[in-house]
Parts: sequence; structure tokens; C-alpha cells
Amino acid sequence: MKWGRTLSRLAVAAATLSVWLLPADASAHLVNTGFGPFYDGLYHLFLTPEDLVPVLALALLSGLRGARFGRWALFVLPAAWLVGGLWGLQQQAELSLPYLPAMTLLTLGALVAADRPLPLPVVTGIALVLGLFHGYSNGAAMAQANLGVTGLVGIGCAVFTMVALGAALVVSLKIPWARIAIRVAGSWIAAIGMLLLGWTFRGGS
Repeated sequence: MKWGRTLSRLAVAAATLSVWLLPADASAHLVNTGFGPFYDGLYHLFLTPEDLVPVLALALLSGLRGARFGRWALFVLPAAWLVGGLWGLQQQAELSLPYLPAMTLLTLGALVAADRPLPLPVVTGIALVLGLFHGYSNGAAMAQANLGVTGLVGIGCAVFTMVALGAALVVSLKIPWARIAIRVAGSWIAAIGMLLLGWTFRGGS
């Protein structure tokens, strides 16, 4: 019981800290590394929590469902990200959906925490929608920063690597308590989504 209360307190503290670190605008994280557009795009994912955390959540979700799910997510998410990015490059206009990032974190985190069986088309569909949405936002930001397609390829490589490592790690876990730890991580992500949603409502009022 004491362990459970301690874990809950840590989850709340981690979620609160993560929300404080979440910025309002993804384009603010476009950093010039000095190595060219590809590496600027590569680093963009790891410097943008609102992109990184959903990718991590999807990796955990697909890994919990098994290797087949992980392979589908591994290829569908980066491909959809690139397609959405190309669309964003052409439109050069950011999406005005302030509540969607919070709802994405809340939904993905809850699915990971619940660890319920899901059909492969559902997980694949989540990867597709997630990739298109975040890809579009990244593409619009890349257009404004003049990073172009090369920057999008960098982001796509980062997404591919993150899903590959995350899903493979979860699939390889055989100890029962390790799976519980992944579910706890999902509850943290869901808590981040709830806090971010409240913060968004507060900012919009």
C-alpha cells in the first residue's frame, strides 16, 4: 500500500513537471544545429515534448500488443508523418486545434494503462491519424523555417528510431512486473494529458 501511494505521488509530480515543460507552439523548438536541415529536423522531435510523448506512447501501446503491432506502427507512423509533413509544407499554415494534443496524450496514455486487447486496424489507424496530424504541424513549421523536405526526412528518421527502440523494448519484456511498469508509464502520460487539457481550458478562458 505504501508503495502504491508513493508511486501515485511520483506520477502526479512527474505529470505536473511535464506540463510545465510543454510549450504552446511546436515551431518554437526548431533549432539550428549548424549541421544542416536534416539534423535540425532530427533534433526537432527530441526537443518537442508535444511530438515526442505521443510517439513514445504509441511505441509503448504497440509493444504491449506484440511484435506484429510494433512492426505496423514502425512503418505506418513515419510514413504518415512524412505525408502529413509534405501537406503542411505546401499549406504553410499551422492547425488551430489547441485541445487535440492534450486529448491525444490522454487517449494514448489511457490505452497503455488499460492494456486491453485491441485489433490491429485500430492501432494502425491511431498511428496513421497521429502521423498525419503531427506531420502536418511539423511541415508547416518547416516551411516557415525554410528546412523543407530534408528537415521532414530528419524528423521521419527520428520517429522511426523512437518507435523501433520503444516497441522492441516493450516486446522484449518478459517479467510480469515490467509490464506493470509500462502501464504505470501510460498512466503518467494520461495524467499529463489531463493536466494539459485543464491548462488549455484555463488559457482559453
